[in-house]
Amino acid sequence: MRAIESRRWTREEYDRMAAAGVFAPGERVELIGGEILKMTPQGSAHFTAIRLAEEALRSAFGPGFEVRAQAPLALNAVSEPEPDVAVVRGFPRDYRDLHPVTALLVLEVSDTTLEYDRQRKGQLYACAGIQDYWLINIADHCVEVYQDPIEGSYCSMSHFQPGDVISPLAAPEAKIAVDDILP
Repeated sequence: MRAIESRRWTREEYDRMAAAGVFAPGERVELIGGEILKMTPQGSAHFTAIRLAEEALRSAFGPGFEVRAQAPLALNAVSEPEPDVAVVRGFPRDYRDLHPVTALLVLEVSDTTLEYDRQRKGQLYACAGIQDYWLINIADHCVEVYQDPIEGSYCSMSHFQPGDVISPLAAPEAKIAVDDILP
């Protein structure tokens, strides 16, 4: 992750720049804590994990929930991250005019940005009150699950290995096999 310019931006300024075409087509950037950060390119394993997680979460949550891949979450005035996958209530057209401001579950896939995703992204999601944050750790071939945010950090963290099953907090009856979301 690399900041584009050392200046603090608001979500409104960021959205205006995007609408005006300031960012090149396909340029991967996101607003985190007032910084516009250039995202690292995706490898094959990273993209595969995103697609697998999307499918598994769609099946787990079903109708009435929107599973959004690499789409903005308008968390606060200075942060509009684009998590790899987020589950929100509703349907696609519910977000035609405004991005969701929260999510039931956020998932990041991490290979080269593991500490950034654990620390900065984890803190961002915890501060936003997102109850369930999953991190697919490609290097260690596991899923880290962070839950119960209090004062900007998660109180609970669990590691899930191949062969294990995870249930989202917002869909506790659903069972997602770790093997189904690891690339």
